[in-house]
Formats: sequence, structure tokens, C-alpha cells
Amino acid sequence: MGQPGKSRHQKRARAQAQQRNLEAYAAQPHSFVFTRGRAGRSVRQLSLDVRRVVEPLTASRLQVRKKNSLKDCVAVAGPLGVTHFLILSRTDTSVYFKLMRLPGGPTLTFQVNKYTLVRDVVSSLRRHRMHEQQFAHPPLLVLNSFGPHGMHVKLMATMFQNLFPSINVHKVNLNTIKRCLLINYNPDSQELDFRHYSIKVVPVGASRGMKKLLQEKFPNMSRLQDISELLATGAGLSESEAEPDGEHNVTELPQAIAGRGNMRAQQSAVRLTEIGPRMTLQLIKIQEGVGAGNVLFHSFVHKTEEELQAILASKEEKLRLKAQRQDQQAQNVQRKREQREAHKKKSLAGMKRAGVGAGADGDSDAEDPGASPEAEGRGQLEEEEDEAEYFRQAVGEEPDEDMFPGAARRRQPSGPPGRKRQRVTGQRHGHTGARKPPEAKGRPQGAHAKQRPRAATPSQRGGRGRPPKRLLS
Repeated sequence: MGQPGKSRHQKRARAQAQQRNLEAYAAQPHSFVFTRGRAGRSVRQLSLDVRRVVEPLTASRLQVRKKNSLKDCVAVAGPLGVTHFLILSRTDTSVYFKLMRLPGGPTLTFQVNKYTLVRDVVSSLRRHRMHEQQFAHPPLLVLNSFGPHGMHVKLMATMFQNLFPSINVHKVNLNTIKRCLLINYNPDSQELDFRHYSIKVVPVGASRGMKKLLQEKFPNMSRLQDISELLATGAGLSESEAEPDGEHNVTELPQAIAGRGNMRAQQSAVRLTEIGPRMTLQLIKIQEGVGAGNVLFHSFVHKTEEELQAILASKEEKLRLKAQRQDQQAQNVQRKREQREAHKKKSLAGMKRAGVGAGADGDSDAEDPGASPEAEGRGQLEEEEDEAEYFRQAVGEEPDEDMFPGAARRRQPSGPPGRKRQRVTGQRHGHTGARKPPEAKGRPQGAHAKQRPRAATPSQRGGRGRPPKRLLS
């Protein structure tokens, strides 16, 4: 028996198919739809409705905060493969709609003369057809009256065409076309009519009763004597359920379409139901780049050739000055870096000469740890001992303990407490002497008081001695 599950060939084929789907999805255009500035509630709702039009190749849950600039959106759009921006904004005078092509432009700015939201369009219809399955595939784009009216009209048509994926009429699956986006250009008023429809295909050549039987909801025949009454006369049906079809919407289907009675090579009628939103747009200007650049076309401002040349020269001068400032800044940065390196080498060399450096490759930024606490304590004790010895030589008496506490602690006897330690003066010329040092003024004589024999007099040393040292003033 073979092993259960998919074979190696099936797994490889599925992985290759997934890779092809990912590549095809990445090759399709993607868009961001958002608002800028204080748009208001109606304009924000209009942006959500436009976002529904371009689904599913858009960010359905995109959130743009007030602190996010256009540069932030452009930086995010690159890794995500976004190719278009649809931006709505509002001023005190009108509402504007911008269509941008990433990453190099151009940018088309439209004035929204009129607009109607989806909820208003749906509420005006007696019967509407709108469900989530319609938004699983991009809509079919229909451009009308975009003839030879100028380069700006041709550029508008190209921008709208690139907003949606291209369709191969020989391989397209008609079941994926559930919506239609109609953009009509009026040459007289130079306005664009933006309309969004739902597509429904129904068979023709059958009576109203037969069409009712083909629907999912079965009709009520409680008042009929026979089913022939329904098929022959269509009794019990309203006139609105039988819409007139003619040559304008009847066609022969090249392939079967999902729905009862829509067979291949059969006559069927294509019906459109508007689902919104509606917009009436007027082109204001066309710019190079993303949001900024040379104005290629303007509907209200017309400039002469000399003015255009002057504007171009001023922009070139600004670019030249900007490049010059960037070069100067780069030179300053390089010079400062070289100065820091030279200062670092000079500091390391000085540290090596002084013996402070940690090694041949010591780090100039390393912090000097300083002397250890034990070494500092020893140095302080030695200094206090020197000062105490100087005091003895200068005054001729033992200093108090409070004057040099470190030296006093160090000269304490190491024997057991409570036992006095006596010192015996050396014998010289046969004379011995053990004299008790005088008590310190103002301090009681205790067990741990320091005792030091006084120096022998000249008579005790044999009557011959040096004169005493003079006290320092």
C-alpha cells in the first residue's frame, strides 16, 4: 500500500502554482486610498466608498494618522508594491481628488464638483444588488468619449487604465466580472462622470413566469389552478419584475456564467444596477513627480514660453545650489572626521610617552580607573607620618592623637589591651636612663596613651653635645 497523503509530484506542482499566483498578484497594480487634512465626515466616507470601488487590490483597513506625511506613505508603499495613491482633501471652497503614480509620477489633480455616497445611491433604488462576492475581483473599467481631445485627455485615460489590471479577452473568466466602473468624458464641459455598477446576466426569450421559476425564490402559486397559468400569463407577478430588454443589452454568451439559464451560445441580457458612489470630476492640473514638480498642464493658468523658460532656469539654479551645499557639507564632515582622527592619534601618543596608556593600541576614550582605595589609604598614612615626624622634630613633643589620627593608629602597640608598653633609652657612655614622658596637656593618661622617652640631656650624654634645634617661627 502506498503512503497516505499527497505525493512528491503533487506537492511540487502545488508549490509552483502558489509561486506563480504570488508573482501574478505582485505584478498587478495596488493602491492606497486615504484623506489628507481636515476632510470632514462626508469626505472620509467618500474615501471609504472609493476604496470599495478599487477592491480587492487596495489596503482595505488602511489608517493614516495626522502626523503621517506624504513621504511616510511613499516610504511604506515601496516595499508593499503600491503603485497608485488616491487622495481626497477638502478646502474652504471645494473638494479635491488626486491620482498619483508611484514612484515617479505624474500627479493628476481633480476638482470634485459633485459627489454622492453609496448609502444615498442605494437608498434611492427600489431594488439593489450588492453583496460581498462582488468585491472579490476588480471591476471592469469602461472609458467613454476619451477621443483625440489633447494630450491631457490621453494621459487621464492612461492613468485610469493603469489603475486596474489588464484583461485578456481571450482568456478572461466571465464569472469574475461582477462590477463595472464607467468613466465618461464630456468634451463640452471637460468633466468626468464617475459611476459604479453591479453586473447581472439573465436569460432572454422566456416569459415572466419562467424567469420567476428560474430564480432562487419560488413564487407564490396558492391562487393558481395550474402551473400553466404562471407560465402562460405570468399571473401574480408585478410589472417591475419584468424589465424590458432589447438589442442594447442582449448578447450571446461565449461561455457559461453562474446563474440559472445562462448557458453557452445562448441569448442573455446584461443588466447594470448602480451601487455608488457617484462623482463629477474636473481636471485642474497635471504635475511631474509625486505631489511636487513641474506643472505640465493647467486648466486655468496659461503661461508663455518665456515664462516657462524662466521657471525652468530658476529651478535648475535651485538644484545647482542644493548640490553645492551638499558637496560643502560632505567636505565639512570629512574634514571634521580627519581632525578627530588626528587628535585621537596625538592623544594616544602623549599617553604612551607619559606611561598612562593601557597599551600600544589603547583606546583614547577609555576612562582612567585611578588609584585603588588601598593605595590611596597607604599614601595618606605615609603623609600623616611625615607630618607627625616633622612636628616632633620641630616642637620636641609628641603630637596629639586628633592632629594625625592615621599615624596614631599605626603607632599603637600590637600587644594585648590594658598593658603598658615601656621603652628604654639606649646606653651611652655608661649612663642608663628611663624617663617617663610628660603627660599630654588636657588629656588623661590611659592604657593606650603613647609613651616615648625624652632625649637625654647633654650632661647625661657625657657633657658634650650639640646645641638644641631652634624652633620654627
